Amino acid sequence: MFLRRSLAKFRRNGLLTSRRGYQDESFGYRKPRPFEVDDYTEHQLANRTLNAALLRYADSVRLHGHRAASIDPLDLLERDPVAALDPERYGLVHREKEYDVDGIVFGLGGKEARGMVSLGEMEEWLRSVYVGRIAYEFMHSPSKAARLWFAKHLESAPSAPLPAEHKLRIAKLLSESEVFEHFLQTKFPNLKRYGGEGAESMIAGLDGLFAVGAAAGVEHIILCMPHRGRLALLTGLLEYSPAALFHKIKGGSEVPEELGATADVISHLTAAPSLVYQGAAKSIKVTMLPNPSHLEAVNPVAMGKTRAKQYSLLRDLFSGADPADCKLGDKVMCVQLHGDGAFTGQGVVMESLGLSDLPHYTSGGSVHIVVNNNIGYTTPSTSARSSLYCSDVAKMIAAPVLHVNGDHPEDVVRAIQTAFTYRQHFRKDIVVDLITYRRWGHNELDEPAYTQPLMYEKIRSRKSVPKLYEEKLEAEGVLDASGVNDLRSAYKDNLEKELTESATYTPVADHLQEQWSSMVWPGSAEAVRDPETGISEETLKQVAQASVAIPEGFEIHPRLQRHVKQRLESVDSGKGIDFGTAEAMAFGSLMLEGYNVRISGQDVGRGTFSHRHAMLVDQKTERVVVPLNMSLGEGQGMLELANSSLSEFGVLGFEWGVSIDSPRLLPIWESQFGDFFNGAQIIIDTFVSSGESKWLRQSGLVMLLPHGLDGAGPEHSSARIERFLQLTNDPYQKESFNPNMHVINVTTSAQYFHLLRRQMKRNYRKPLIVASPKALLRAPAASSSLAEMTSGTKFQPVLADPSISDPASVKRLILLTGKFYYILARERDQRKLSSDVAIVRIEELAPFPFDAVKDVLSAYSNAELVWAQEEPKNQGAYPHVAPRIASILAELPTGSKEMKYVGRKESPVPAVAVGTWHAKEAKQLLDEALAGL
Repeated sequence: MFLRRSLAKFRRNGLLTSRRGYQDESFGYRKPRPFEVDDYTEHQLANRTLNAALLRYADSVRLHGHRAASIDPLDLLERDPVAALDPERYGLVHREKEYDVDGIVFGLGGKEARGMVSLGEMEEWLRSVYVGRIAYEFMHSPSKAARLWFAKHLESAPSAPLPAEHKLRIAKLLSESEVFEHFLQTKFPNLKRYGGEGAESMIAGLDGLFAVGAAAGVEHIILCMPHRGRLALLTGLLEYSPAALFHKIKGGSEVPEELGATADVISHLTAAPSLVYQGAAKSIKVTMLPNPSHLEAVNPVAMGKTRAKQYSLLRDLFSGADPADCKLGDKVMCVQLHGDGAFTGQGVVMESLGLSDLPHYTSGGSVHIVVNNNIGYTTPSTSARSSLYCSDVAKMIAAPVLHVNGDHPEDVVRAIQTAFTYRQHFRKDIVVDLITYRRWGHNELDEPAYTQPLMYEKIRSRKSVPKLYEEKLEAEGVLDASGVNDLRSAYKDNLEKELTESATYTPVADHLQEQWSSMVWPGSAEAVRDPETGISEETLKQVAQASVAIPEGFEIHPRLQRHVKQRLESVDSGKGIDFGTAEAMAFGSLMLEGYNVRISGQDVGRGTFSHRHAMLVDQKTERVVVPLNMSLGEGQGMLELANSSLSEFGVLGFEWGVSIDSPRLLPIWESQFGDFFNGAQIIIDTFVSSGESKWLRQSGLVMLLPHGLDGAGPEHSSARIERFLQLTNDPYQKESFNPNMHVINVTTSAQYFHLLRRQMKRNYRKPLIVASPKALLRAPAASSSLAEMTSGTKFQPVLADPSISDPASVKRLILLTGKFYYILARERDQRKLSSDVAIVRIEELAPFPFDAVKDVLSAYSNAELVWAQEEPKNQGAYPHVAPRIASILAELPTGSKEMKYVGRKESPVPAVAVGTWHAKEAKQLLDEALAGL
């Protein structure tokens, strides 16, 4: 008996099944929220044993009821008879026989008060719950608390009918959606609008979700969705101006043209209204995020922004103490809409689900709504997935799934509100599989019957979802035909009015509001592009010492004693400041000014190359501390070290979402090796490099990509600098422009220090791509002095050759970027060519530093000009710098001078994988760069 009670206690508190982790209480580390569900009583446990057959039957209905439920509006799902739902299979043959169901079935519609219930009543009740138009999958959960919660929640009482006013609101939303779609079809017949016809109940479900969220105290919803049904949702529930939409459809821009942005297509438009719901203490702001056409890529972005928004609402954010009355997910909720084909097919879905409950990535649970058309572009589900349901991928995190028939809006509302109730209780993800159909093809200009003749024969013979619901309410006496006609006519008249007003509509930028109001548009005259970033020597020393301050009684790894000693000695002497120390001083100095820092990626606490050690782990207890969070001073910002899952696409998307929420946070994503970013290329192409131009969304995201050819082979050498340079809008000649991002190949710790501080000290935000060092992290030659970081200093886009005193006498000028400088300079000195060869580093590749490079070329007017690099000719910086340097040379008196290339030949891979070949290539580069002198 004692053992049974002890096990029950452990199960309630979730202690039997858990994942191993550190004793981590560092800033941002969110432990799973504790929850309890009352366990079975002694009588219930005994009754479950006594009536084991009845228990097996009840659990079988819970487990298999979804297979017989009426969840498909078109009734196209192929279903075999579900034998598990027959009580006779469990030896229960007398339906009039009464049983004690205590602990077996809950509530039974209130009938259990009689004490005994017949098998027939129990069967009828279970079928009414689990084999209706809402089907439930929760029995796969490893959590007994979750399974028990669902059973009690669903079985305790019948669903109350919706109030008449709620039904009228549903009817209004659905009818207006249909009127809107028909209006677009009439006025713009050649428009690909990706309408939501067939899935209109999605809008009613979202409205119900927002209502219960607002009533529960949620203040912000971060919403992401694909294109299907987006326009009707925007102009209906989310209060987007139809005049603005019509203006866009007719060829206008959604952003002011004077900003120089490119804007985006209509199926990516956004809105952020504050909605008021009866019974809620506050309005609820719903922010629909902009997204690219890469389906599901926006999912981790929404998760990142949700988490960042929640943290920005914590009153004591900068002290690191979370208020007891504000837990993660209380005030902000992520809602993700998906298509069925994309939810199954896109790997970022799985990466995002994998982040959903990790300590530094959880946002308190997302509500997922899959708008399931049972067809992709033209692909049937049998060719689109290997599982029964598109939602099965969510079972990788044991998320419950609710399947609901989209033809019945009230059931959709109930299902989604049940999902919210679960999310509120457990703060975990849950999925609603909203099974609908697509009235037209992939777009309204397609002919879907080419490939789906039988499906579309059924669809074209059906009344629409709004019409069916109107008829239902007429039959109930809630609505009459004249009321329906009045509602539809009034909305159509309003759309006509908005269409007329679209002729004079003028777009307004929405990008510098609320937390971004202190920022400026980067292309404006007010932009401070080159701020001083040095700070006092006293502050530098204070921060460096704080970064290795170890709490009393805390036992670090013996090897880290040397790390601590070297840092303190270098700071004390003012010389030999390595990259790890410079980074810590940049972080800490920004934190002293009230900024927060978040660095995310694999093993970022210690650093891939064991150079950072910003997170220390006690060798006896595995307790974790972040020294910079403990010892800077009152009012300081906080450093979050988010050791991530082995994901690039999902994590980088998450960090971009974090970055667009607040300009007071320095967000950093560090790749283990620079090459690994290519798993996140979609995020880079569609968010990082273009988000400002398309959507006016500024981001200060920093990407640290370890780079350098050192014999490590094709996938551990190159940060693919050429790809980022190709994505910049850098002009080929000097002109005034608004750069979309900065691409840097940094070679000294002081330069890195200034870069990080510049990210925050400017009055706007830009993505920063850093080809960060590997071999230079501890190299004495790449270290800096404190004097290079003190007041009056800042980042230098071009670094002159410190060994040259008379540029006019130099025979060869070598321009390059990155760590190759140190290799080449050492070889030059060994060959005693220091007076003949100058080596100048271009640290900032984009925007290209035309003026600084022109000054260099002018000073070395008598020298032969060479560009040298380790990377192949078709890679690295050469394809970017060559035409820009040529444009500078054309302006100089020696306009006929050409630049010679020294480097590896064109290659399909960044580097060879054979050591002897690599060594031979490296020697050849040095010989060619210094030949003939």
